[in-house]
Amino acid sequence: MSEDQMNEQTEAPPVSQNQTSDVSGNALSGLNNLDVVLNIPVDVSLELGRATVDLQSLIELSQGSVIELNRLVDEPVDVLVNGKLVAKAEVVVVDNKFGARITNIVSPEKRVEKLKNKPN
Repeated sequence: MSEDQMNEQTEAPPVSQNQTSDVSGNALSGLNNLDVVLNIPVDVSLELGRATVDLQSLIELSQGSVIELNRLVDEPVDVLVNGKLVAKAEVVVVDNKFGARITNIVSPEKRVEKLKNKPN
């Protein structure tokens, strides 16, 4: 095989200006397009409170046992998205089901700060 034939086989076809701008345009529009991530499901949970119990108390739990939590009745609950605090809310009842009325949103700066300070 001659050197000219080898060069013909290994050279990439030329890219036109339209193809280049089309490729970079699609990449840039993809970065700015939130539609791609808006349908990703996330877990939302409400935390009413926490308690620490010793192992003996845990073993003695039975039906009807009460575990006292660290929160008062009228305190807002934590709204967690994928385990991260994003808001505070009050518990409400909607059509015989529990719900949450958001009372305070955690600022994006504080959320980022918590992510930096907590290893997960």
